[in-house]
Parts: sequence; structure tokens; C-alpha cells
Amino acid sequence: MSATGVMETAPMAVEPAPAPRHTAAVLALARFEARELLQYIPVFVFFLLYVGYTVWQMFSGREGMDAYPVLQDVDRGTQAKPFFVAIALLVCVNRAALRSRRNGTDRHDAVLPMEPWRRTLAHALSVVPYAALTALVVTFEFTWAALKPGATGHGSFAELAVAPLTVLLSGTVGVLLARLVPSSFAAPLVVVGGYILFTLVSVNVGGAHWLRELWPVVTETGAAPYPSALIGRPAAWHALYLAGLALLLLCGGLLLSGGRTRLIRVTAVAALAVTVAGAAGQAPGDSAALKAARAEASVHPERVQKCVAHGTSTYCAFPEWTGLTADWAATADRVQSLAGGAAGSTRLTVRQRVEARYGLEGSGAIDPLTAPGQVTVGTAWGGNRIPQFEVAVASVLVAGDEATGGEVCDSRVVTIMWLALGAESDPVTALRDVRLDDSVTGSAIALAPAGAVSMSAGQTEVVRQLLQQPRYGVTAKVKAHWTELTSPKTSLTRVAELLDVKAPTKGETDGETSDESCGA
Repeated sequence: MSATGVMETAPMAVEPAPAPRHTAAVLALARFEARELLQYIPVFVFFLLYVGYTVWQMFSGREGMDAYPVLQDVDRGTQAKPFFVAIALLVCVNRAALRSRRNGTDRHDAVLPMEPWRRTLAHALSVVPYAALTALVVTFEFTWAALKPGATGHGSFAELAVAPLTVLLSGTVGVLLARLVPSSFAAPLVVVGGYILFTLVSVNVGGAHWLRELWPVVTETGAAPYPSALIGRPAAWHALYLAGLALLLLCGGLLLSGGRTRLIRVTAVAALAVTVAGAAGQAPGDSAALKAARAEASVHPERVQKCVAHGTSTYCAFPEWTGLTADWAATADRVQSLAGGAAGSTRLTVRQRVEARYGLEGSGAIDPLTAPGQVTVGTAWGGNRIPQFEVAVASVLVAGDEATGGEVCDSRVVTIMWLALGAESDPVTALRDVRLDDSVTGSAIALAPAGAVSMSAGQTEVVRQLLQQPRYGVTAKVKAHWTELTSPKTSLTRVAELLDVKAPTKGETDGETSDESCGA
């Protein structure tokens, strides 16, 4: 046989076909679907609003109480903001997953190299970039607050994880709905119906703790800031529950799409176990130990506080707030510098107090202290909390203790309010901020951290005139007539005469000549 014949009859070598790159294909489709989601108007608009509102809130909150953020409240404040982003993603991911059915091309899916369950996985993964962006916004927001000089407390990683996990969960819900009910109307109906059903069930069971924890975002507001040790929220269990639930719903969507691999089945069982463990861990309410710790902090705060001396006074705070004692001291010194007599050198004990016995949604009032020279300061600082604290300091300097200061309704109210607000840069605005009805005329209640000071229309008029005059001139008159200005027997007319301001009309001064007439 010739060499030519051998060459003609020799079989040709056939190279094996390359193995399909399923992972790369799924990721490529997920990237495509993520870009497509951004073209949906609801996703684009709500995400833009979410980012814009967060940035605006950060850069506008440089004064007032926003300058003194409590980090264990800041982390919880990040959770509800991307709610509409999550709803938009749920509806739009659902619509994207139904695109082939809506366009009549689903009958061709069987001939495509990518299995249906892998396409379902790609749709679920398309939400991951939005969850990552949400995590980035949350991180930036919390870091911005934590870097402020007046920041106090400690944040929780588990609380911060709730917002991105909620966004991720919404995407898996949308994909699962597309496989359960192949209709674009299902997602909006499920959102509305689910919210109504959950609300009705919550009302019927009396807002049970275990039921509220099943909702992605559990909002508990109403109380003043707590020390982080007294928060008591099952944040880690809740984050675990959300992560497990998102993975479980994803596995459900994959199984409904034909994904019967061993890995998917094992992952589904593991996700179910994680979800159940998270739900069980977050179900119990406040423990007995937590309630006891809250009661001790409310009734006997001195047992858990650290005291720091500034000048001649002592400032006692919960450990996370000791950095603010210098601010409290500067404020108290400013008030005390306007006082005359022995009040100008009185040793004060400023104690931070919180009412924590009624839980995070309670708003119990703090009873005024009865011990001489003791002043209450709350766990919130900045904004109108500063003039409220000044009212408390002034009432103790004039009346001796908080309880007595809250009962004063004679002409000493004028002295208290001028001491409190006389050193403010804008005292009339401070007067408006400290009054319950935000007024500067007529009768009203001036708030303090513990209790309040009742102001009549005549007293308000005298105080407003004093606050509009040069501070140093009024200060000299107050110190010169301190004994008479702090006497319960001095009439309002006499106070106006001593301080060289116009006396109110007779009708406004009736019943203000002595302490005994206050209750008349």
C-alpha cells in the first residue's frame, strides 16, 4: 500500500467539545439583567430618591440633635429607608423573570443551552448589585454619623445588615412569585395583600413580639435613646432569619424551575434550618435579666454610671455618654454665671437619667429629683434638649431642687427662665424651642428633662422683654436684687420694676403675688 493510500484511509483526530461554562454564563446573564433592572422607572426613581434623601439628611444634619447622634439609634434608623426600593425591585424582578412568557418566547427555552433553573438563578443574582449598593449607602451613612465629634454609643453590624438583606429578600420573593404564579399582576397583589394580612393578624394577636419579628424591618420607636446594653433587640437572630429566608425562597424558585441537583436540595434543607433557627432565636421577648437591668438603670442609675468632676460640680453619665460631660458642664456654667448670691457657686450634681422600664416603644416621663443641688440630663443632647437642660439647672439654682422648681408658679418663674435662656445666642428663639406650644406669648409649659415649668401670660411677657435686652445689663440687675427675685413673696409687678421692664397688665398679674396663690 502506498503512503498516499495510508493517508487517505487514516481516521481524522476529533477534538472533544469544551465543557459548558455554566457559572460564567449565569453571571453574564445576571449582569445583563441587573442593567436591565436599572432601566425600569420604579427601580431607577426610588433608588435615586433613596440615595438622594440619605445624602441630604447627612449633610443637612450638622446642627441640633443631629450633631450628637446616638449610634445604637442610627443603625436602626437605616433599616426602613430602602423600603420602596425593595418593593420596586420585587415587582420589577418579577416582571423581568416573566419576560419570555410575556413575549411568547418561553416555548423556545427548551432548546437553549442554559437550563431554566439557571436562568432563574441569574434573575435572583441580578438583585445582588442593588443589595451591595444599599449596604454601601448604609455604611457611608453610619460612618458619617460615627465620625461626628458628638457621636455616642455603639452600633450593631446585625442591625446595619437588615437594609441590604431586605433588598436581597425582595428580589428572591419576586423570582419565586414568577415561578409560582406566571402573571405580572401577582407581585403587586401579593405586596398589597401581604401587608394588609400581616397588619390584620398583628392587630388580632395584640402585636405579639414573635409575629412582628417575622417582618423584615421591625421598627421600635418612642423612647429616649437607651444605653446599648439595654436595647435588647435580637438583631443577630433577625439578620440570620432574613439571610436564611432569602436563600430558602431562592432554592424554592430553583426547584420549581427544574433544578433538582443534589447541591440545591442540600442548600434548601440548610436554608430551612437557618431560617427556623433565626425565627426561633428572635421569637422570645425581653428576658428577665434585661428587664432587671432596665429597671436598675431607671431607678438606680448611680450603680451603673461613671462620675466626672468639672469645676466644682460633678457630672454622672452612663459609660457611653461620658464624652458629653464637658458639654454639660459648659452649659451649666453658662447658666450659673448669671446667678447671684450663693447660687453662683452652688455645687451641682448633674445625673443622666432614662426611663427604660417601658421598653423601646414606651415614653414614660422621668420624675424630678428631690435631693438639693441635683439636676437631671437626658440621653438625647443638642437642639432643644440644651435649653431644656438649662431650665432644669436654673430651677435648681432658684428653688433648691428639681421637684420644688417644677412646682414654682409665682414670679420666680421669671428668674428661672431668664437664667436658663439669658446666655443663649438667640434667646427668644430658645424660648420658643423650650415651650411646649412653640410660642413666645401667652401661657405655656416650659419643658425640662424631668418635669416642667409653668409660665403665665404675664410671666412670659416679662421674660420676653428681658431676653430682648442686652444681657450684661440684665445680669447686673439680677445679681443686685437676687434675694428679692428668688423670694416667693415678690410680686410680678415688683420683679418688672426691679429689672426695669414694663409691668404686665393687672389681669395678667392676678394670682402671682405669692406661692400660696399658685394653686388657686
